[in-house]
Amino acid sequence: MPRLTARELAAVHRLEFPFWLNTLCQALWGVCFAAAAPADVLTWPALAAVAAAILLMEAGLVLNTAADLDSDSRHAERSRLASAAHRLGRRGALRLAAGEASMGLLLALAVSLHTGHLGVVLAAAGTGVAHVLYNVEPVRLKSRGLAGAVVFACGAVMLPCLLTHSALRADVPTPTALVFTGLTVLAVGRVVWWSVPDRDADAAAGQRTTSVRRGAVGALHVARLLLSLGLAVLVWGLWWSAGALAAAVGAAGHAVFTASTVTLSRRVAAGASVSSHRLRVTAMPMVLVADLAIVGIALVR
Repeated sequence: MPRLTARELAAVHRLEFPFWLNTLCQALWGVCFAAAAPADVLTWPALAAVAAAILLMEAGLVLNTAADLDSDSRHAERSRLASAAHRLGRRGALRLAAGEASMGLLLALAVSLHTGHLGVVLAAAGTGVAHVLYNVEPVRLKSRGLAGAVVFACGAVMLPCLLTHSALRADVPTPTALVFTGLTVLAVGRVVWWSVPDRDADAAAGQRTTSVRRGAVGALHVARLLLSLGLAVLVWGLWWSAGALAAAVGAAGHAVFTASTVTLSRRVAAGASVSSHRLRVTAMPMVLVADLAIVGIALVR
């Protein structure tokens, strides 16, 4: 495997701001909701489970970098990523992803053996399988529209949440399950939303994402419906778990993000181009604020 610079290594792991912080939140939600006290998050099973979740999610992103090499090479805003991916190569990316996934699975297995909670290693395995199904032929669910968005969101939110939650608690209370479900549906909506700036490159590479199938405006309508549904379920779960104030604080950023899709739809319908860089630096920080708020709510409720 060729030696990459730190910047190239960060690129193939999709560690641009704010994505690396979103990934950290996704790994922390489960363990924070399971903790009886904040100090429980610092126990070794909790920390090991969080590390396992991060390794598995990042392995999935490296796998996605290898799978998307053709489309990223056609994308005007992905030159740095495409250059790093070409230097790493598909074989190198597969070895890197396999190594990180193996470390994540071994950590999850160690936690399962220590705690007796089988859910840790099962959720870890499910996370890995979800990323393989999303990225690898002949299944390659990314090219199958909404099904791909659902599987990716499960591998990035629901299953990592269950992984880390199971490190401290074997059962998942109903309010917590609602929170995890709401966050996962919100992630499905964002995957569809993210397909819009990638539409032309994906179409040229033969990838049948939701925006390629339905058009940019149609994909944004689907994204808004999913985001609204996820927001409603998240509010329900947070209200039940921690009260009305917590629901308002935890959902505020996601509500603003969901509302912003209306403006984006109007701009796209009027013929405006969509920049993935602009969406990342203007819209995604709203999601990050909400994600961090939910970590805090989980710890203090």
